[in-house]
Amino acid sequence: MPSFFHKLAFILCLSLIIQACSIFSKETKEDEYVGWTVEQFITASKQELEDENYKKAIALLEQLDSRYPFGEHSAQTQLDLTFAYYKNGDAEAALASADRFIKTHPRNPDIDYAYYLKALVNFNRELGFFERYVPSDATQRDTLFTQTSYLNFEELLRRFPDSKYVADVKQRMIYLKNAMARHELHIARFYMDREAYVAAANRTNYILEHYEGTPSVPYALEIQIKAYKILGLQGLVEKSTELYNYNYPDGPVYPEADPSDVVVVPFIWSMFAFDK
Repeated sequence: MPSFFHKLAFILCLSLIIQACSIFSKETKEDEYVGWTVEQFITASKQELEDENYKKAIALLEQLDSRYPFGEHSAQTQLDLTFAYYKNGDAEAALASADRFIKTHPRNPDIDYAYYLKALVNFNRELGFFERYVPSDATQRDTLFTQTSYLNFEELLRRFPDSKYVADVKQRMIYLKNAMARHELHIARFYMDREAYVAAANRTNYILEHYEGTPSVPYALEIQIKAYKILGLQGLVEKSTELYNYNYPDGPVYPEADPSDVVVVPFIWSMFAFDK
């Protein structure tokens, strides 16, 4: 029994020491900025952003935001902080910061930028370690962030049709729409491989209805024709075949996916001679 109490006392003491060190470290960090003016914080944070030292920029901007929450600098501070979070890979913090700006400054002239950053966060969600170093097809994975990003960009276009980001947004939405269509194509093939032909045909119908004009359409029609043939639905086979031949007499115009979509570090690619 004494041994148990000795161990418990040791654990409690150790916990208190760690907590004290944490508090001391935090106070020391905050003391670093004692006496700093708004102008000092703004100048220093701007320099760190220019130098791409995003962690340091975040520390400065958070101090500026907490010490001087009101004033002409407030809106720009929140925007800079959102950008710094985004560039530092802090997705959740960036989204929360963007939402805060949108709620706090709904009539700010840069409000469209906040919506744009919010969409970019989901557009550029970080890949896992494995996907960073091995050739990877992102459309085979869950498309939650892809769909969310598309809706974010769609909202920006609806709210700010004259925004300077419109041209870029439209290009990104084309990319996202193509990615979502190809994801559906993977699902249709999955069903075909498992002889779930009705499900495969339904999935290809979904592609034709919702992703018209994407490179996936002719490939979806090919799967659809095959599924209908196996199911013995000759009328539907003829209808889909007629549609395919009319729009794609020489086969698909574009490859199913752009090879540049594959994410891989160049030296890894060369090492394993993936391009040979």
